Amino acid sequence: MPDTNNIFLFSIDLEDVREGVVNGSLYKDRVVNNTLKYLDWLEKNNSTCTFFTVGKVAEKYPDLIKQIVRAGHEIACHSYSHTPLNLQTPESFKFDLEKNINALLKSGVESVKGFRAPVFSLTKDTSWAHEILAGCGITYSSSVLPADNPLYGWKEFGAAPKQINKKLIELPVTLNRFGPLNIPFAGGVYFRSFPFWFIRKSFKKYFKNNEPVLSYFHPYDLDSEQEKFMHAGINNSTLYNFLMYYNRKHMLSRLDKVVALDVKIMRYDDYIKNHLKNGV
Repeated sequence: MPDTNNIFLFSIDLEDVREGVVNGSLYKDRVVNNTLKYLDWLEKNNSTCTFFTVGKVAEKYPDLIKQIVRAGHEIACHSYSHTPLNLQTPESFKFDLEKNINALLKSGVESVKGFRAPVFSLTKDTSWAHEILAGCGITYSSSVLPADNPLYGWKEFGAAPKQINKKLIELPVTLNRFGPLNIPFAGGVYFRSFPFWFIRKSFKKYFKNNEPVLSYFHPYDLDSEQEKFMHAGINNSTLYNFLMYYNRKHMLSRLDKVVALDVKIMRYDDYIKNHLKNGV
């Protein structure tokens, strides 16, 4: 097994939470200000990470993308329009992916290697996406949630990274069990909502086993000033909408506590190149 040395694959799903919300454009634009907070935090910790970026966001904020690149971070794909894979056909997905890649390149990104499916919607039923990703020059994906889940999950895939074909590696998001639940503890609402003793214990468990922790966060996860509205993609659940806002003001302080575990924040492409190449 490759030496991972407390690696935290911190990543941002760079998307606009207003997309898909009824009359979403009437709410304040928060993407840039929230992203700048992450950039400041990463600079403070002398770290670089991966931003899985929606094509529409890159087109709307090209200067932000350039700033992210100048700071040494990786830009990867998160689809062009943030449409889950099960709502697409192979043909429409290929078209969407190519638009995503082109939008990133036009924003000043030199090359695009990575992909993350919206809401981890790459499952057994949509595994046809792997071949399309490889055909479009993508070399890694982090799109599978390897557990049963109310939205999307592919339990049978397993927790370990897998070489899908000669060109593509899939890195599932990291999970840990909390009672009957197997959750992505280092991601978004889960990271904000679950007791921090559990979050810390989960990180330590993976580091003790010499395994990295793969995460995902969003611009809104640290936005305690966002206007209240019903978020898209949660089936109008008042409970989940409450959790979408819960504990955002403590996001960065929680991340500071994770950094105190002597973690090494790393870009996905750097991890694959330097730690995973012979370990899949």
